[in-house]
Amino acid sequence: MQDRREAAAASGAPVKSGNWKDLRARLVSAAVLIPCAGLCVWYGGLLYGAMIVLAMAGMAAEWARMFGFGLETRRGQLCMAWAACTGIAAVAGHWSGALLVMAAGLVLGPALGAGQVAIGCAGLSLLWLRAMSDPGAGVVLFVVSCVALSDTGAYMTGRLFGGPKLAPRISPAKTWSGSIGGLACAVLGGMLIASLMPAAQPGVLWRGAVFGGVIALAAQVGDLAESALKRARGVKDSGTILPGHGGLLDRFDGLLVAAPMAALLSLGAAGRAAFWYVGQH
Repeated sequence: MQDRREAAAASGAPVKSGNWKDLRARLVSAAVLIPCAGLCVWYGGLLYGAMIVLAMAGMAAEWARMFGFGLETRRGQLCMAWAACTGIAAVAGHWSGALLVMAAGLVLGPALGAGQVAIGCAGLSLLWLRAMSDPGAGVVLFVVSCVALSDTGAYMTGRLFGGPKLAPRISPAKTWSGSIGGLACAVLGGMLIASLMPAAQPGVLWRGAVFGGVIALAAQVGDLAESALKRARGVKDSGTILPGHGGLLDRFDGLLVAAPMAALLSLGAAGRAAFWYVGQH
C-alpha cells in the first residue's frame, strides 16, 4: 500500500493522504512558539528585534547547511553572523547600513548570497513593519497570522480531502485542495484581524479578505520555492529545531515572500496606515 501511495504521489495522481503522524509534534511546537512570538510582537522594541535577529541567523545557518556548510565550517559561521549583523543594524535604526550589509552578502557567492538577500529582505521587512506602520503590532500580526493560517489550512484540508497534486515534481505532498483550503483560511483570518484593528476604516472587511488572500498566495509561493530548493539539494528538512516542522526555514518559508510584499504594499498606504489600505488616500 505504501509503495502504491508513493508511486501515485510521484506521478501526480489524486491521493487521499490521511497522514496525521506529525500532528502531535506540530501542536506541541505551536503551543510553545505562538505565545512566545506573540509576546515579542506585542511588546516590540528590543525583545521583538532580538527574536527577528535570532530567526534570521538561524535561517541563514540552515540555508548554508543545505549547501554543505554546517556551523562547524567557517563559511557556515560567516553566513549566520552576516545575517545577524543585517538585522542588528536595522534594530539600531541604521536602515541604509542594514541594506548595504545584506547586499554585501553576495560576495559569499550566488547560492549563499541569495540566501542572505532572501532572509535579509524578510527580516528587515518584519522589523520595518513593526516600527514604521500603524498599528505596528497589528500589521505584523496580520502578516504572520495569514501565513500561519494558510499553512495550517493547507495542511488540514490537504490531508482531509487529498486530491490532485499541486506541484508533484517539487513537493508530492501538496494538493490543490490544500492550497485552496489554506487560501480560504487566510481570507477569513484577514477579515477578522483587520476588523479588530483600532480605528478600522470603511471597507475593512473586504480589504482584509483581499490582502489576506494576497499574503496567502505569497506564502504559498515561498513554500514551493523552499521545497524546490530542498529537492534540488537532496534534503528533506532544512533543520530539526522545530519538532513536526523541521527547521526555521521549513516553518517560516512563506514569510520570505509574504513579508517583503507586505512592506512594499505599505509604501502605497496613506501615511503610516496598515498596508491593506494601500491606494486609499
